[in-house]
Amino acid sequence: MKIPLAALTAVSLVIGLANGAAAYDGEKLAKNARITMQQAMAIALKARPGTITDKELERERGGSGLRYSFDVTKSDGKYEVGVDAMTGKVLENTREGAHPD
Repeated sequence: MKIPLAALTAVSLVIGLANGAAAYDGEKLAKNARITMQQAMAIALKARPGTITDKELERERGGSGLRYSFDVTKSDGKYEVGVDAMTGKVLENTREGAHPD
């Protein structure tokens, strides 16, 4: 079943507001990003459906060098999903190991 990006954005906005979307690690970098936190959350949830339990915006190698990172929890474990803050491209979508960084 395909879910339109607009619907995912609306759902992630509601989830984000409920989880305090105004504050996250790296928020001061947001002025440099083309993609908003809400858009990045929608992209991450499309790539890895689940529940976002942590979110941040950080400078990191790969892509444009500015990335949103999300911890997404599912019934089978926790995943890290990285979304380029300039292009919206998914840069990482991997299962967290026993000792996440």
